[in-house]
Amino acid sequence: MTIEAFEHEVERVLADLPDWVKEQMDNVYVVVEARPTRSHDPTGEGLLGIYEGVSLLERGVDYYAVAPDRIIVFYEPHMALGLGRQELRDEIRVTVLHELGHHLGLSDERLHELGWA
Repeated sequence: MTIEAFEHEVERVLADLPDWVKEQMDNVYVVVEARPTRSHDPTGEGLLGIYEGVSLLERGVDYYAVAPDRIIVFYEPHMALGLGRQELRDEIRVTVLHELGHHLGLSDERLHELGWA
């Protein structure tokens, strides 16, 4: 899968989000990068995605005029999994949903219940 096709898959996941997720998303954007930097993945464990920001549950009344949160989905670690096309699409979906779950402030238990982990 090319990086362009990978980006399209990420966009497809975002377009297909349930309404309750779309309604909750605030001040966040999603990008695709080739690989994590050392600051993202200091152990080199092949991080698939990361959420950078302040979750909705942690935002207080003083949360204003801040840069948007960012969800990064990493292309090369996904490709290194060696999955078939459908399995790769499923993994991209889970990664995007998992990181969005962090933005929403969902617990790891809730992410598992939703199939987002």
